[in-house]
Amino acid sequence: MTQTLPNISTEKFHNAEQLWFWFLYSRQMRTNNLIKTRGHETRRPCELLDVETLITKLYLAGKLSDEQLLVMKKFGDKKRAPHQYIWAENRAAAQWNTAMNVLEAAAKQRGWIE
Repeated sequence: MTQTLPNISTEKFHNAEQLWFWFLYSRQMRTNNLIKTRGHETRRPCELLDVETLITKLYLAGKLSDEQLLVMKKFGDKKRAPHQYIWAENRAAAQWNTAMNVLEAAAKQRGWIE
């Protein structure tokens, strides 16, 4: 017998940055074994494994570089994007923007982003 889920609407992401920060936050929650409280759930159009698989495919296809992945992880952990007007973050901001454009195009094809 199939269990029916409550009426939880699916909320697409606004952009690749929102998708990326959601992915890192959700992975951290899963790793720390934290449980969401009922009633505060937002259903997303993809699962963590879907995002992880997409990132891996983009990397293996040469669309994301090692440097871009490092920047994504570093600033994802800081919960912010690098700023192009901060001299020390200028190069990282360029890498971030390119990576987010690649991720956004791929996620839009899958219907994860509005």
